[in-house]
Amino acid sequence: MVKIIMHGCCGHMGQVISQIVKEDADAQIVAGIDPFDNGKMEYPVYKSLEDCKEEADVVIDFASAKAEDALLDYCGAHKLPVVVCTTGLSEEQLQKVAETAKKTAVLKSANMSLGINTLLNLLKSAAKVLAEAGFDMEIVEKHHKHKLDAPSGTALALADSMNEALGNAYHYTYDRSDRREERDPKEIGISAVRGGNIVGEHEVIFAGTDEVIEFKHTAYSKAVFGKGAVQAAKFLAGREPGLYDMQDVIAANA
Repeated sequence: MVKIIMHGCCGHMGQVISQIVKEDADAQIVAGIDPFDNGKMEYPVYKSLEDCKEEADVVIDFASAKAEDALLDYCGAHKLPVVVCTTGLSEEQLQKVAETAKKTAVLKSANMSLGINTLLNLLKSAAKVLAEAGFDMEIVEKHHKHKLDAPSGTALALADSMNEALGNAYHYTYDRSDRREERDPKEIGISAVRGGNIVGEHEVIFAGTDEVIEFKHTAYSKAVFGKGAVQAAKFLAGREPGLYDMQDVIAANA
């Protein structure tokens, strides 16, 4: 039984993960951390990790970037493994994630979905064959109208996976409106759509002469990210210090 502290338990993803773990016989949330306790959690909720009395094997972090420094300081000092799901971290905070990983196990991934992380591996194999055969590569990502960043971190991770497989020889293009010229064969185009309540959709297009191959992932609810976070927590509990990602989780379950 993996004992979990849910950091950001009263937020939307915290509540989603709480329900997922409730139905999981191999995991238990023993406490939550949130400055705004809604009184609906079935476990004790504290305003900070320093106040928490329960012992745990791992922390799942789906909170505000403002709370990240205190979280990393605590986990590093107490050798407590942590799954970092919070987005929008600064460069300084990302560096702190790496420093904390020297003291305890830390797992961070651009996207917690097992499907997306499997897709990353598939794209590496596809790019080696198709890009080198002259196929152009394009990514179209769609999200709800409230999403602040564009392109999404996941779209960039998809592009990075293909580019890495090709020796980082490609550059990224986000907007072609300011130029009139033929497409550069060494570019990966990334387009962002924002509207309605689209949870997340990523389409990778390999366009060749007389044929097109498409890879597509659609998230119909945020539960896919919660399920991945719980799988990551189970993987991380008891691990040696180091920086892990969802590829490590997939490899362990292969």
